[in-house]
Amino acid sequence: MKIPAFGNRRQKKPKSPEQKFQISTKPLASWRPQSLRLLDLTVTVGSVLLCLLMLPTRLPGMELLGIGPNWLLIWVVAWSVKRTVWAGAFAGIVLGLLQDAMTSPHPSHAVTLGVVGALTSLLQKQRFIEEDFISIALIVFAMAVIAETIFGLQLTFAADGYGGQSLRKAEYIWTYYQRVALASAILSSLWAPIVYYPLNRWWQQIKLLEQS
Repeated sequence: MKIPAFGNRRQKKPKSPEQKFQISTKPLASWRPQSLRLLDLTVTVGSVLLCLLMLPTRLPGMELLGIGPNWLLIWVVAWSVKRTVWAGAFAGIVLGLLQDAMTSPHPSHAVTLGVVGALTSLLQKQRFIEEDFISIALIVFAMAVIAETIFGLQLTFAADGYGGQSLRKAEYIWTYYQRVALASAILSSLWAPIVYYPLNRWWQQIKLLEQS
């Protein structure tokens, strides 16, 4: 004897955990321009804040002679390599002022990073480089040496302004900053692809979406 089914309804299969928590995401191409710009601004500002937080961090493999990678310099190079001179210099100055707020405004990092942004933009404008990891690492190496040299010059001029005090004499400054420049350039060039690759891919995608 068969037991009649109530309502002739089929028993529903329980949903799997993946189906329960599945979230439908829209592709970036379907986003509104305002939302896309806001997302791009959030990613850009977030990457800057992350680099700021990484400056005092000393993880294994991130330190050489007590010096760590110059994350803000790497970010400025990544930003400026495909932009105008003014855009590169402006970004460098802004990030330099942020670094001054975390460390000391005398001498200012805004000068060094501003020069780095402008020079990197000029290199791209004149097509002196090709876009690959080796070229980016070489650019970061050269810009780190230039940045530390400018910073050392600022310290030297400050020493003259304060009467040439012993702690700021030129021979002490340049002996110390030769080691700083080399260590910073080596580490920054080695870690440059980690910052450059994701940011460059993101900015390229945003540019293509804006042009479409």
